[in-house]
Amino acid sequence: MSIVIIGGNERMEAKYIDICNGFGYKAKVFTKEKGCLKKKIGCPDLLVLFTSTVSHKMMKSASQEAKKSGIPVAHVHTSSATALQMLLEEKTAAC
Repeated sequence: MSIVIIGGNERMEAKYIDICNGFGYKAKVFTKEKGCLKKKIGCPDLLVLFTSTVSHKMMKSASQEAKKSGIPVAHVHTSSATALQMLLEEKTAAC
């Protein structure tokens, strides 16, 4: 299962990936918009948007791409490691 994380803190990128790996997910993290997101997102099983630390433009483009591709989106207000861990625990328990 793969996850794409949009937003968050640059210093936390490795921590986000470690948390996802702990749950058995492969993760890509985009804290800043570097070129076209459409090509970089791919087709993950879940798109996580850290709404407090992402630009409106980046959030809008990621949401539109997810909607076109039918990718589920999880909006998380804080960009903390605990918030990500709680989301993944919730998603894992639902499966």
